[in-house]
Amino acid sequence: MATEVPSKDKKQHTSKPPKNASAVIIFADGTTFYGQGIGAETSEVGEICFNTSLTGYQEILTDPSYAGEIITFTFPHIGNVGTNDEDIETLNPFARGAIIREAITTDSSWRALSHFNDWLVKHNLAGICGVDTRALTRFIRDNGAPNAVICHKADGKFDLDALKKQAADWAGLEGMDLAKEVSCTKSYTWSESGWNIKTGYAEQTSPKRHVVAVDFGAKRNILRCLATEECSVTVVPANTSADDILALKPDGVFLSNGPGDPAATGVYAVPMIKELIEKKIPVFGICLGHQLLALALGGQTKKMHLGHRGANHPVKDLTTNKVEITSQNHGFMVIPDSLPDDVEITHVSLFDKTNEGIAHKTKPAFSVQYHPEASPGPQDSHYLFGRFVEMIDKAA
Repeated sequence: MATEVPSKDKKQHTSKPPKNASAVIIFADGTTFYGQGIGAETSEVGEICFNTSLTGYQEILTDPSYAGEIITFTFPHIGNVGTNDEDIETLNPFARGAIIREAITTDSSWRALSHFNDWLVKHNLAGICGVDTRALTRFIRDNGAPNAVICHKADGKFDLDALKKQAADWAGLEGMDLAKEVSCTKSYTWSESGWNIKTGYAEQTSPKRHVVAVDFGAKRNILRCLATEECSVTVVPANTSADDILALKPDGVFLSNGPGDPAATGVYAVPMIKELIEKKIPVFGICLGHQLLALALGGQTKKMHLGHRGANHPVKDLTTNKVEITSQNHGFMVIPDSLPDDVEITHVSLFDKTNEGIAHKTKPAFSVQYHPEASPGPQDSHYLFGRFVEMIDKAA
């Protein structure tokens, strides 16, 4: 592996790739990382981020919230348990590439159905290994989450000037509505619930509540958690109107996670959420859904320097004074000072004090920035689904 990180004081230059290089990452400023290609022979432009999770690479790559992102895995052993058909959050991943430290080894899990490299090829995802991910993570840390191109070519022949221009010309995620690209296109029902090591996924056959889930990029395990709480779930597209949602007679409405700029998605989502709140329909939001609820309640959002991506983020629940370890994936945040007086801050990050949760003081609506469904990640936050159904039952 070779890495060229240009000096701040010198003109940017790009050296010739090493003889064994079959993949490259190149940033808009010319910074270049070489390595060995894995996955599909293709190239993609996107925002490069890093994820610190120790497990769950398949769930991460299939999380629709990673649309537009090239993911750097800081844990070195990615792919060593292979892939299967159960640990996915959507059928077709929307991430744009994978960056890992070590070469993929032969899978060593009894659940593996295919090699990680074969899975990447199947889904037309380019990857690169042999990269100094520590140096790359430091570069991202210092420069935010910059735009870059990942390119895998077996012959190692790269048009670096063209790739650099592609990275520089990409508009980036700010102002981009990606929810409409990852959302379902028509409504469907969901009844699959929690997973068991012996029997696999269960089925909810005796629901007590009906929840409408607005799909801004919903992860499957969130829907499973709702089903586990004895809910029948109707999933609707991101641009569904409040009238159409109310026509389904929901006991509660769930606002899902998703990618992109919440302000852009909010153009059509915020009016819908405002009407649901006025009708006093219980509302629960996660991640992008949290940001959209904040916008609907009068708050504002902004893009973060790095964002939060990992499965080890401590968050304090201010309503109970308990600390939970959470799974996170977001590049935008709610601005706490922008929230009106009738909105309570319920959760805060113990990493950087950013907002992690809100609740309306008089209406049944709350949300969190992180991922309580734990896929991947710890299960400390599963209680939030119980809190949601308690709110539904109280409003009934």
